Amino acid sequence: MERRLFLGMGSAWAASVLAGCGGGDTDAAGESEAQFAGSGSMRALAASPTKPKARVIVIGGGMAGATFAKYMRLWGDMVEVTLVDRSSTYTSNIMSSMVLTGQRTLASLNYGYSTLVSKYGIKTVFGEVKSIDPVLAKVTMASGAVLTADRIVLAPGVDFDSVTGLTDPLVMPHAWKAGAQTTALAKQLAAMPAGGTVVLTIPKAPYRCPPGPYERACLLADWLKVKKKGSKLIVLDANADILVEKDNFTSAFLGLHGSVIEYRNNVEIDHVDAATRTLYFTGGGSLRANVVNLIPRQRAGALVSAAGLANATEGRFAAVNVLDYSSTLAPTKVHVLGDASATTQPKAGHIANQEAKVCADALTRIFAGGSPDPAPVTNSACFSTITMSQASWLHSFFQYDPVTGAMKGVPAGSGASVGWNSDGFQDMGIWFKALMGDSFA
Repeated sequence: MERRLFLGMGSAWAASVLAGCGGGDTDAAGESEAQFAGSGSMRALAASPTKPKARVIVIGGGMAGATFAKYMRLWGDMVEVTLVDRSSTYTSNIMSSMVLTGQRTLASLNYGYSTLVSKYGIKTVFGEVKSIDPVLAKVTMASGAVLTADRIVLAPGVDFDSVTGLTDPLVMPHAWKAGAQTTALAKQLAAMPAGGTVVLTIPKAPYRCPPGPYERACLLADWLKVKKKGSKLIVLDANADILVEKDNFTSAFLGLHGSVIEYRNNVEIDHVDAATRTLYFTGGGSLRANVVNLIPRQRAGALVSAAGLANATEGRFAAVNVLDYSSTLAPTKVHVLGDASATTQPKAGHIANQEAKVCADALTRIFAGGSPDPAPVTNSACFSTITMSQASWLHSFFQYDPVTGAMKGVPAGSGASVGWNSDGFQDMGIWFKALMGDSFA
């Protein structure tokens, strides 16, 4: 059985979606894979090895970092894994738009690392990272502590471009990283009078969660109909067109939510007047609103640039070898996962989970004297809340293409729903629980 063929999640459907494939019937050390065939039979490694054959430092405890740490320990039982993050709690960006409509609390999206420590023997260090040395695999903390390892796995997520005129981001919150800005935006929406105007901006791609802004627009439109009658939601998209699920979102924008949503494409924000909540567009024009959900353009977390690894997408993200997610810059002992990497796969939590497993599998093989799986595959599922009780869905399948050295979408393994329904909304809850359990439990 392949190492990531089955993860034994909450339902057979969730398990099949979360599965990632790669490798042969045995791992790099020749060990049978049968013991990994479900959550009930996964080995619990409660203690870090006293004499590790390799050490890995993971920076960033989100979807990519937490998943990598867990599976690196499961598949490399003699590998010491240290997870470094500035916070002892991760707040999921997935489902966070439902905090804006009052359907979830921010606390319901919090995940800690205690299970990763107690069940898998992962070490944790909480604090700010000052710098990394990608050649020596050395991490210097702001406290002055220095950590060393054989490899560093960077999973810092994204940072956001500054917007001219916006000195306090809480005035026009992006809420694209769940936390204080999510709370601020929810309060602004709740305080807005009926008949008001909300603006949601969509940055140029690539950005975290391609369908996310369109999904949020639909969810907010449905909420506005109930809570703020007569209000308007103006969507300003810096891209030429709707990027994903075009049929469903076009139908929702023009049909179901046509009385609320006004969609404008090719609109880039040049600067803002925060005091009056006015947006000024590149090339002329402006718009004033009661509430502005301003989502800026994105780039890899600052550590990637600081280490000189942001060598793709106009210097915004890190180019990687998708066989093991190592930086394409040599010499380096750094691997970059999730939203911070530049690949042909979408920047999404489910893909981050999959990339983490490919990387963990590759390092397991490398530490055993072997080579990464030459033909990895990944898959992803995504749900979009079109209303507060109905959702659409899509799934994608990617396979390594040796000609281009990239992950290539496989049409036969990809698809999307035609429309949306309450079953999709229920499946979304199952999928989310399975995904977060796979990463943090």
